[in-house]
Amino acid sequence: MISVDMEQVASRHYFDREFGVSAVKLLPGEYYVTSEDMVLTTVLGSCVSACVRDRTAGIGGMNHFMLPDDADPTSRDAAAAMRYGAYAMEVLLNELFKGGARRERLEAKVFGGGAVLANMTMLNIGERNADFVLRYLEMEQVRVAAQDLRGKFPRRINYFPGTGLVTVRKLRQQGDALLVQHEEQELAQVLLNQRGRNRVELFDTGVLRNGNKKRALSV
Repeated sequence: MISVDMEQVASRHYFDREFGVSAVKLLPGEYYVTSEDMVLTTVLGSCVSACVRDRTAGIGGMNHFMLPDDADPTSRDAAAAMRYGAYAMEVLLNELFKGGARRERLEAKVFGGGAVLANMTMLNIGERNADFVLRYLEMEQVRVAAQDLRGKFPRRINYFPGTGLVTVRKLRQQGDALLVQHEEQELAQVLLNQRGRNRVELFDTGVLRNGNKKRALSV
C-alpha cells in the first residue's frame, strides 16, 4: 500500500456559486477522494484527470497528473511522484478502496491530454498521457464509462462524485491560455529535471489553438 503524503491531497476548498455546493480545486500532482455531496474541479492542458467512483459505496475521487509512468522508482518524494500517472492512479484507487470501494464496482471517466500549446506538440505529452490512462484502467479492470481526451483545447472539468456527473468546458479563447500556463510551465520544469539541463525555451504561453467559443458538455 502506498503511503500518502497530505501535501498531495487538494486543499483549496471554496463554495461554488454556480452549482451551489462545496467545491475543491485540484492542481497538478493532487488528488481528492470524498463521500460528500460536492464538486471537484480542475483545468487541464496536456495533463489528465481520472474521475473514479463506486456508486454502491458512495465514494469517488479525482486526480490530476502531468506525465505517464516515468517517475524515479527510488524517489522518496511522494509529492513529486504524484505528477506521474502510474503513481497518481495507484494512490487514487488505493484511497477509494480504503473508503469501501470495490474494484468490480468502479467506473471511471477520463479527461485531458490536449495538445494546447503549439510549441509542445513535438513532445506529444498529451497523447502519451491519454494513452497511458486508458491502458492503466484496462489493466486494472476498471470500466471506462466516458472519456474526452486529446484535441487542441484546454478543458475545465467539474466532477460530482455523488452522481458521477462531469461537466466539461472547452476553453477556446486566447485569454484562456493563462488557465493552463502554470500547468505547462511546471511540466517544462519536470522535463528539464529529467533531462538534466539548466534551461530550455519550450513555451509560448500566448499560443493557443485558434477558437473563440466556449462549449459545455455533460457526461
